[in-house]
Amino acid sequence: MTEYDFTLKFILPNPDMNPEQFVEALYEAGCDDAIIGTGKNGYLALNFIREATSAYEAVASAITDVKSVISEAKLLEAAPDFVGVTDVAALLGCSRQNIRKLMVKHNTSFPQPIHQGSIVIWHLANILPYFKTMGNYKVDNSLLELSKTNMQINLAREMRELGITSQHIENFVV
Repeated sequence: MTEYDFTLKFILPNPDMNPEQFVEALYEAGCDDAIIGTGKNGYLALNFIREATSAYEAVASAITDVKSVISEAKLLEAAPDFVGVTDVAALLGCSRQNIRKLMVKHNTSFPQPIHQGSIVIWHLANILPYFKTMGNYKVDNSLLELSKTNMQINLAREMRELGITSQHIENFVV
C-alpha cells in the first residue's frame, strides 16, 4: 500500500450552501483521512492522505466517499495536476530561477505548457518525466502516478462538460 497526498475540490449543489454542514457526515463516510476546507459557501475542498494500492484507487474511492454524502456535488478539480513554475520548484526542492533557467536553456526539449503567457501552466504529469530523466532531481514515482491519474480525471470531467464523446476524439486525432 502506498500513501497518496491529493486534493479534491467540489462545487456544492447550491451556491449558498454552507459546507460546514457536511463535515461530520464526510468523516463518517470514510473521509477521516482528509483535512476538509470549508472556507467559502458553495465550495468544498478535501486534502487527503489516503493509503491504496494505486493512485486511481485512492482518488476514485475518495470521490465516491464524498459523493455518498453529497451526491449532487460536482468535482471541480483533482490536484495535483495543473502547476506553474513555483509549484514545480517546490515539488523538486529547487528555486523558481532554476526552473526558469532550464526552460530557457533547454527551450526545444523542455515540456510544452498547456498555457503560456505571463504565467506558464503545465500538467504535472507532463513535466515530471522530464525532470526524472535529468538525474539531478528526485521525482517520487507515486507523485508521478498520482499526477497522471488526476490529469485523466480532470480531462474526463472537462470532456463530459463539453459533451465530447469518444467518437469526437477519434475525429480529432491527427
